[in-house]
Amino acid sequence: MGSEPRPQAGTAAELMKAMTRLRARLRAESATDDMRWTWSQITTLGRIVDEGPTTASDLAAAEHVRRQSMAETLAALRDGGLITSGKDPADGRKTLLHATAEGRALVETIPAVREAWLEAAVRDLLRADERRTLLKAAEIMNRLADTDR
Repeated sequence: MGSEPRPQAGTAAELMKAMTRLRARLRAESATDDMRWTWSQITTLGRIVDEGPTTASDLAAAEHVRRQSMAETLAALRDGGLITSGKDPADGRKTLLHATAEGRALVETIPAVREAWLEAAVRDLLRADERRTLLKAAEIMNRLADTDR
């Protein structure tokens, strides 16, 4: 038969452990003042900045979280002065979330610091073939994150 071999036992657990550790390290590479923001708050804010005004429901779906969890994330961003909300001009029943100037500035600085650290680590510690493998792994991880399964 032409079936693919099953993943090695523990693949998911090892991947999750590695992602958690790398996420923690990236968070540690931020400035101390930026440490108050959680990963989910920063990624949600980044999505609002990148994609423009959006609804809480659309954000929850895009981030693969419950609406209640997204409401908590958005409350923290609102309390921190990073987002505002207003009525959708096309549909007054909807509320659109917008990033403030402070929110946009934060999204520009935190990922840049983290990305600079990661870029240097990848460049200095990995061979060319390992860098290509890591790039392919990122592509695969994004595909997993976007699956409807």
